Amino acid sequence: MYRIQIKDMDFEQIARSGQCFRMEPNEEEHGVWRIAASGRYVEAVKEDDVFLFSCGEKEFQDMWAGYFDLQTDYGGFKKRVDSEDSYLKEAMEWGWGVRILRQDLWEMLVTFLISQNNNITRITGSVKEICKRFGEKRIGLGLAVSSDGGWVERSKSYDAFPEPEDLSSAGLRGLAGLGLGYRDKYILSIAKACSGPEGREWLLRLKEADYTSAHSLLMEQYGIGRKVADCICLFGLHHVGAFPVDTHVRQILEVHYPQGFPLERYQEYAGILQQYMFYYKVNKIPRGKLGSI
Repeated sequence: MYRIQIKDMDFEQIARSGQCFRMEPNEEEHGVWRIAASGRYVEAVKEDDVFLFSCGEKEFQDMWAGYFDLQTDYGGFKKRVDSEDSYLKEAMEWGWGVRILRQDLWEMLVTFLISQNNNITRITGSVKEICKRFGEKRIGLGLAVSSDGGWVERSKSYDAFPEPEDLSSAGLRGLAGLGLGYRDKYILSIAKACSGPEGREWLLRLKEADYTSAHSLLMEQYGIGRKVADCICLFGLHHVGAFPVDTHVRQILEVHYPQGFPLERYQEYAGILQQYMFYYKVNKIPRGKLGSI
């Protein structure tokens, strides 16, 4: 197990920010979060101001430190925001623990094709079913409370995200019953595009491209429009200047930024600010009323 202090991070806020769908609370252990990414698995819990992970220091530094983008100073971004922008300041305070994860590009291609005209609950369900049906069954380490009240590591089974070839060979019939609806055609198309040597070369081109070039390459693919391309650029390629505009963000801009959001001022990290605003819009509980999304 590995303990580390991390500023500006909250699992629940990240899970509710609409950027990842394989981070979920462990219903068997209060406070523990299950996280699957890039074929790996870890469980974590926060104790006061310290996080405990079900892995050693080497694995954490090799895999999870990068995944959680720990090299980036999110507090520094917050300090650079216009002090007179009351909406953005409040959104940052509300979603103080949101970070932009460094996620696997292939997983994000599939995930955000599924996300079109969808909600977080349904997207999460579809992603889970895809992994259960086509992903490799693996064993990782989780966390459990021992008899003396401390934490111990326990073996946990999990489903890895399937490879492009797995979904490509499944065909539309194999993708049925996963809650994909009309998006199944998009998933099959991108799976074929990413399969084999040519597919791996295309993915490499995407990873090496700048934001503008990557966005153009993505929009050449069937089913990928401007918003989905921006989401993949932000969450799959970590172009944090990307600023996806969905229904929620469009409503924010209409109400709070009728003259337009100051993208030029924040061009280096506009996507991070977008996540604060999106999280605030989707998760804020009206005064005097309890509820959830």
